[in-house]
Amino acid sequence: MPHETSTPSPTGTSPYRKYLPQLGNKKLKELPNCNAHEWAAHRCSVEPFISNWVAEWNETLKQPYKGITTDGNVIPKLFPIAADGQDHGAPTASMLSAAQALLATATDAERTALSHPLDSPQWRSWNNPELYIFKSGVRLEESSRPLVTSIHALLRASLSPSGYLKAVGCMKTNAFLGRLVHGEKVMNEESFNFVLFGTPSRTGPWGWQLYGHHLVLNVCVVGTQIVFSPVFMGAEPNFIDEGPETDVFLFHAQEEQGLALIRSLGPEMQQEAIIYHELHDPAMPEGRFHRADQRHLGGVTQDNRIISYEGIPVSKLHTAQQKEVQALLRLSLDMYPEAALDAKMAEIRLHWQDTYFAWIGGTSDTDAFYYKIHSPVIMVEFDHHSGVFLTNEKPEKFHIHTIVRTPNGGDYGKALIKQWEASRAGSGM
Repeated sequence: MPHETSTPSPTGTSPYRKYLPQLGNKKLKELPNCNAHEWAAHRCSVEPFISNWVAEWNETLKQPYKGITTDGNVIPKLFPIAADGQDHGAPTASMLSAAQALLATATDAERTALSHPLDSPQWRSWNNPELYIFKSGVRLEESSRPLVTSIHALLRASLSPSGYLKAVGCMKTNAFLGRLVHGEKVMNEESFNFVLFGTPSRTGPWGWQLYGHHLVLNVCVVGTQIVFSPVFMGAEPNFIDEGPETDVFLFHAQEEQGLALIRSLGPEMQQEAIIYHELHDPAMPEGRFHRADQRHLGGVTQDNRIISYEGIPVSKLHTAQQKEVQALLRLSLDMYPEAALDAKMAEIRLHWQDTYFAWIGGTSDTDAFYYKIHSPVIMVEFDHHSGVFLTNEKPEKFHIHTIVRTPNGGDYGKALIKQWEASRAGSGM
């Protein structure tokens, strides 16, 4: 299966270019004069929506972690810890080696800044806008070159090859957007923070986090088990059409596979799967659309959100269509190394009867859309967005956000960590 950066970006006049902001654009007037710290402070001071949104983040983070549920109640025993001798495919040895090298490379000050306890509340304080609000760990653009190199080595050791290319693609498109809107000091390839949680080990739980504009990776490993969640990947625009990196074209396979799936459904199945025909549908209840998150439900600080199943049970689909859903899940989860992805898919199949596929929007080649695959053990969202730095008021297919969540207490590997700690307490260790 080709990875997400293997297809050349569109040729000719790219559709996003007619939405480039003009010089003197009121919203972006101060952007060229600001670094990330200054830009966040400026936007909070001049835009009440943003300052109120940040206040909501901080209030939400005060809640004890529970996890995303459908009704406020966590379903127990969904994520059993591996028994001795079971291999769930995590590249633990290479991750451990890379993490130890990273710690050895860091200066004393960097090591202190990036290292946090396993139960640190900072694990939940990430955000995906360009607004530099949460300041955990070390920021790549403010770190030494050897440390940045070591961080990338840990990313490569943890992610699949295609997952690493996609993550780097998000960094590159972020830098490309920065160049397009003259905001390179706010959006560049290193405007991301890195945090290490716990003590790297072959058997015990630990993890790391990378977060910033359009890229958030939360990774926890416990022995041979690995959890990538929450994950946010996005781009505006989702391809680079000038310069030496025009091979970067993100999320096209997830887009095409999703569209092929909804089109494969007959009229009755489509009617059940399509929950709203308009991306900001008047029929949506309060909270189903958000000015910034738009149709996404599992975004920043939504760790405990109640999210109902929507759409059609995938068990109603024909066998070939169910295989398409699984193919779409594999694309959405391709940050997992292959053996770990196989283990994750086996976990998902155990709950296939409780897995739902939902669609919002049209189904033509030009329509923007949203889809969600949701079960007790996975929630994947894909959404086309309106412009943030570009000026398109309606969602367009060149601005894409994707989210991966693990409901019922599975985000950040917390369900596995809890069991590991209980097993240690039970053994008297």
